[in-house]
Amino acid sequence: MLDDAHVGDIRGALGTIAVGDHAARTTLSAKLKTLLAIVGPGLIVMIGDNDAGAFSTYGQAGQNYGTRLLWTLLLLIPVLYVNQEMVLRLGAVTGVGHARLIMARFGRLWGTFEVIDLFLLNGLTIVTEFIGITLAASYLGVPKVVAVLFAAGVIIATAFTGSFRAFERVAMTFCAGSLLLIPLYLMAHPSGSQMMRGFTVPGLPSGAGGGGMAAVMLLVIGIVGTTVAPWQLFFQQSYVIDKRITPRFIKYEKADLWIGIAIVVLGAAALMGATAAAFAGTGAAGHFTDSAGLAHGVALYAGRVAGALFAVALLDAAIIGAFAVSLSSAYAIGDVLGMKHSLHRGVGQAKGFYALYAALIGGAATIVLIPGSPLGLITEGVQVLAGVLLPAATVFLLMLCNDKAVLGPWVNTAKTNAFTSAVIAALVTLSIVLVASVMFPAITATQIIAIVAGCAAVAVTAVCWLGIQGIRRRGRSGPSDADGFVQADRMMWRMPPLAELAVPKITGARRVGLIALRGYLAVAMVMVVLKVVLMAVAH
Repeated sequence: MLDDAHVGDIRGALGTIAVGDHAARTTLSAKLKTLLAIVGPGLIVMIGDNDAGAFSTYGQAGQNYGTRLLWTLLLLIPVLYVNQEMVLRLGAVTGVGHARLIMARFGRLWGTFEVIDLFLLNGLTIVTEFIGITLAASYLGVPKVVAVLFAAGVIIATAFTGSFRAFERVAMTFCAGSLLLIPLYLMAHPSGSQMMRGFTVPGLPSGAGGGGMAAVMLLVIGIVGTTVAPWQLFFQQSYVIDKRITPRFIKYEKADLWIGIAIVVLGAAALMGATAAAFAGTGAAGHFTDSAGLAHGVALYAGRVAGALFAVALLDAAIIGAFAVSLSSAYAIGDVLGMKHSLHRGVGQAKGFYALYAALIGGAATIVLIPGSPLGLITEGVQVLAGVLLPAATVFLLMLCNDKAVLGPWVNTAKTNAFTSAVIAALVTLSIVLVASVMFPAITATQIIAIVAGCAAVAVTAVCWLGIQGIRRRGRSGPSDADGFVQADRMMWRMPPLAELAVPKITGARRVGLIALRGYLAVAMVMVVLKVVLMAVAH
């Protein structure tokens, strides 16, 4: 299924691997050079996730609730790795983008749902990136129009070079800018004991920040949505293909992913800790407005340099986020419409791909210049929508990674399936708690625990039933196809052309489950929009 632009040398920002290079990497030097050439997809997708929306969400958590929500970051580390490891495996083994695989294996109806969700959510996310750019510019004293036009020009021009390596080098430069959060943290010097307590003592703060438990749950799901977003799945799978990474280099790509996860979690913790320290004991604590308000609060506490550092880091994060989210959409639509979509091609060779990318950036830049919008609430709402839509995206990812026709010896292990199923159950539970919090604003922590316990009981029952069904299927089908593969064969295995694969049958129970999930998520999305509108009116 590979386009000719997706075959050839790996030309990364930090090194090259020739297409015919099959030498074993036995020395530390050889392994390091290989890693440097491969680094990029995992790093960009992770740091791109610490974008303008993340600054707003993590900063709001610090301003309104101090360090009491830091524990959510530790819980999200395995979720980040498992989700992204599955898509990088799909990309390297199949050579087909995420959207195209969903359509080919589950039909155009479900594929269309996923792509429409992605396109709308990504469009709103790119708007939040430009909101971040305007807020950073306002703090730094740069006119809004100038900042937006300059940033849009940089984002578009970088992709339009027609050189994958040139794009990746610019993107990696902006990734390095995310390290500005380290000196910001040191300037704010939050309490080490409070940081440790926030990481190790889970809890849901009530009463702080106004809005009751519904506001807390909105923020928790926002943290989930900004840390593990649906666009990441589509971006990394396509970017791995575009970088020409094959199964031989999967272990290096996993290392790349871990590097990105480490940086993004440290950055998120630094941001939450710095804002917690800056607003503790002040009149602004519990009264989040937007990222510009965060910058002013940091400046009042730690000095003007710290405030400027926050604004520059926000600007950097918004640009790298816009790079990644726009590419995610362009890759997905290119998959669905059969357009040539690769950064290895010039504008003349992939007009539709580049036109879509530029239209997303231009549209977002235009929308954000409209005066009077509640920018902070728009940003928060988009992150929450991402968290609400994540279960559906993860369900399709899980089914693809258990499709033996697609992944052959690379299908999921039982442990990965169990963990991912638990993640899906947890995400659905969070959204149920959110809906309950919106419908019943006076809900208590005890009632939330009861809802979680009920969802857990349903999830355990479902897992037991699915486990019994799986054991029965394995008994009828015999040993797994992966059992007969030695490691060398596994590294050479690629998915056959999609046209040669038999279309899988979707059982009645699975179809009912997908329809129920889709219907429930539609209700949850309406509740999110309602809550954000009510908060906007209250402000």
